[in-house]
Amino acid sequence: MLFSTKIIMRGRPTIFSEEELLRKAQTVFWEKGFTPTSLEDLLEAMQIGGGSFYNTFKGGKKELFSKALQLRRNDLKNFKEELTQSESPLDALKDFFRSLATADPHSHLMGCLIVNTIIEMTFVDTKFQEEALVILREMEQLYIWAIDKAQKEGKIKNQTDPEILGRYLVTFWSGLNVLRRMYPDKKILSAQIEMQLSIIS
Repeated sequence: MLFSTKIIMRGRPTIFSEEELLRKAQTVFWEKGFTPTSLEDLLEAMQIGGGSFYNTFKGGKKELFSKALQLRRNDLKNFKEELTQSESPLDALKDFFRSLATADPHSHLMGCLIVNTIIEMTFVDTKFQEEALVILREMEQLYIWAIDKAQKEGKIKNQTDPEILGRYLVTFWSGLNVLRRMYPDKKILSAQIEMQLSIIS
């Protein structure tokens, strides 16, 4: 449940929801990573003072980052709800991948917060690494579920084990977020995405 937090900004009280603050901080972490992000970066993005920051996030930068990751996990849960209501979850997944080709240049450079975190935190912070891995595994399970459903309904020719195909999509997702940085071009990305998606046709 979200709650409103009163934040003192330049001598005037302003009401922010915790999610609003987290979204702003999440963007900074997404762009810069956990380690390079300074307290000053976060305060500027959230437009709050240091006192208000620590009153709201008593665990400081680490608590904020963990909550930013969990916010991404909530987004995944919302996406899962959308898929479960779809007549063809696998087609909805394919459309999601296709939509990445038309994202704005800044989004291409940002890539995926979860994949970025796993890469950054390996050998650095096992807690954050595991938090991100849990989210990626949940994404993997969503892929597996959608593929298994499509196979049982005869909507996919490839009858490879859904777990193997699900992991293939995780590999595709991770690699695509690197490719987007290399070639932030709609035509190039669209062609590559269609080639990769042909595996689950």
